[in-house]
Amino acid sequence: MRRSIVVPGLAMTKTMSSFSLHSQFHFPFQKPIFVPPLSPRISLTFLHSSLQLHPFTTSTDCLLKGGDEEIKISMNGSKVMLKDMRYQELEKWVQSHGYRPGQAMMLWKRLYGDNRWAHYPDELEGLNKEFKKMLAEHAEFKALHLKDVITASDGTKKMLFELRDGLVIETVIIPCDSGRTTVCVSSQVGCGMNCQFCYTGRMGLKRNLSAAEIVEQAVFARRQFSSEVGSITNVVFMGMGEPLHNVDNVIKAADILVDDQGLHFSPRKVTISTSGLVPQLKRFLQESTCALAVSLNATTNEVRNWIMPINRKYDLSVLLGTLREELRCRHDYKVLFEYVMLAGVNDSVEDAKRLIDLVKEIPCKINLIFFNPHSGSLFKPTRKEKIIEFRNILAEAGCVVLLRPSRGDDQMAACGQLGNPGEIQAPMLRVPAQFQSVLEASV
Repeated sequence: MRRSIVVPGLAMTKTMSSFSLHSQFHFPFQKPIFVPPLSPRISLTFLHSSLQLHPFTTSTDCLLKGGDEEIKISMNGSKVMLKDMRYQELEKWVQSHGYRPGQAMMLWKRLYGDNRWAHYPDELEGLNKEFKKMLAEHAEFKALHLKDVITASDGTKKMLFELRDGLVIETVIIPCDSGRTTVCVSSQVGCGMNCQFCYTGRMGLKRNLSAAEIVEQAVFARRQFSSEVGSITNVVFMGMGEPLHNVDNVIKAADILVDDQGLHFSPRKVTISTSGLVPQLKRFLQESTCALAVSLNATTNEVRNWIMPINRKYDLSVLLGTLREELRCRHDYKVLFEYVMLAGVNDSVEDAKRLIDLVKEIPCKINLIFFNPHSGSLFKPTRKEKIIEFRNILAEAGCVVLLRPSRGDDQMAACGQLGNPGEIQAPMLRVPAQFQSVLEASV
């Protein structure tokens, strides 16, 4: 039986009997990579070194092949990142080391289920001793380092995580009197969409998060705070970043979150938000059973081109037309339209009437969001009385309308307030002439 190991610029094939289990291949600017023992049906194909290397770690992707399947797995040096794998991928990886599928399920439940949320090999009670030893040698359990927790006056908690390359992301836990507790996760470091009302958008995009870095935000939330805030029931991808700009890792992370043997979130309670990347939106609706939220925030292309530059590529007619088409055959599925209320910009009676027409024939709910001010922003929040008037116009037309109050805004933990832009920031766009006097008056 012949097995192949493929690396950039190097290919070699050996028989299983003559292949050394301790062979090492050296990559430029990298530590040696250990090639683990391979089962008769498994081969590994190493792809490329990450361009962003932490001073004391190495990041490599590999493909785990089993039959006709091909699975991409993230590696840190010689170690596989466990939370980067769906269950089927974890099972194949465990088998590649000579262990039974049952061991993979036991490991999975200790990572995500049974109220364990293991971060270290010594937390894997009940697993085979040799299996735990293999995991300690070849697997990485943690993708994040909890740097700080900031608690707002209303009980909202903001967790700051340091990544392996020194970058920082923020995750928010939002308890609710009704018993529902939501964790708001980030999908990128910064964001490349440059929405003009969003503090995170000032950062620009630093990099995508891996599936493990996304999933572990929810794991940390349950591990650290379940005893304090109760069961964490909902996940929203509304933190730092544009989730569908990182669509591969977001869909994978969502699959892991809803796995019924693990974290077991209901797909209806895992919501992925987007500013309107139409091709990725179509893919998401076709591949995922999770909920979708679309940040609309304007009723004309002129205004949306200004406050959400993605509209210049996928305008309102393209975005809403795609939703109509994709949801036509989806039963019992409603998209959530998010609408941040900006004083004098998108909150007029005419805007309310246009919004009614825009969402016709799209099964939806509309979420009206209080704008949360931040440094450098020219926008001001719409008065509560005007928001209620806006809501009533929509409700009278038969729309399902919700009001989302600000949570955690005194600690920059509210919607649109996450991140740290630093000295180099994304550009502010030209204000349309008809809104210049409105914004100048609010300064």
